[in-house]
Amino acid sequence: MNSPSPDELFMQRAIDLAKLSLGSVSPNPLVGCVIVHENKIIGEGRHEVYGSAHAEVNAVASVRDKSLLKESTVYVNLEPCAHFGKTPPCADMLVSHQVKKVVIANTDPNPLVSGKGIQKLQAAGIEIVTNVLGQKGRELNKRFFTFMERKRPYIILKWAQTVDGFIARENFDSKWISNEHSRKLVHKWRSEEDAVLVGSGTALHDNPALTVRDWVGRNPVRVVIDRYGKLPKTLTLFDGSQKTICYNTVRNEAQENLVFVKLNEQSFIEELIIDLFKRNIQSVIIEGGSTTLQQFINNGLWDEARIVTAPEKFESGISAPKISGNLISQETVFSDTVSIYTRYQP
Repeated sequence: MNSPSPDELFMQRAIDLAKLSLGSVSPNPLVGCVIVHENKIIGEGRHEVYGSAHAEVNAVASVRDKSLLKESTVYVNLEPCAHFGKTPPCADMLVSHQVKKVVIANTDPNPLVSGKGIQKLQAAGIEIVTNVLGQKGRELNKRFFTFMERKRPYIILKWAQTVDGFIARENFDSKWISNEHSRKLVHKWRSEEDAVLVGSGTALHDNPALTVRDWVGRNPVRVVIDRYGKLPKTLTLFDGSQKTICYNTVRNEAQENLVFVKLNEQSFIEELIIDLFKRNIQSVIIEGGSTTLQQFINNGLWDEARIVTAPEKFESGISAPKISGNLISQETVFSDTVSIYTRYQP
């Protein structure tokens, strides 16, 4: 196995920095930046919170001796922006400091940026190297790339099942199949995504809050499918405490923190995904129940599946969804096994 090059080592550091902001910068991408002078890091930064300074700005600000920038290389996992958004263009800022070289993992798929940041830098005489750890960069920003390229959110399926393949008993009781450590992991997962979705059966039988409680992080937008508007309004999902979208075939209505969106029965799931895209929701984690999960699987609308398998046996009950994918990781969380599948070849 070949040892990583200096460019790869510094880019990996930029990617590791970017990961720290997962769940904090959406709908912006995750970006880290490392500034290197004579093979030594003299500055680094990341985009920390949506609307705040970008990674390149924070990295440059951290450099004590700005005169070194003219002889420095900037490592950034995504092409520096070239347009005015919440903040000024990073490409212009790097040009103003006359940095020597910029190394990039991925060009930006956003049409507002794509290639334009690189053009600005090259026009100023700055050397550009691209596609350094490009695949790792895409994996880091899989939500952003899916949103831009496929025009839909990145879709994660999640469920807990018994070792004999059931997600609930025959009376729909599904509480505490997994252990407390796995449940804490699920709360971490929620904090990393823009939205969390359940079907009407899960909403009715579990009355979930779908908030982040066993982890520190933001609450995702809650999404519930209630096709025929039959769910009782006393459910926690309708308490107005968190932004919630209820997709149905009956009515359009907006209340504080609660929106009812009417969709066509025949193309319900497809229209739901389109509406989430229009609302700038880049990722959604679907937590059940089995029927809802299977609908997304059958429609080919999923990117990743996270399955928590507990040692417990039900022997009968509601069967877990059936999925065919590529296993990309598997780990033991005390008594549970967490398996992650992707639709795509790794």
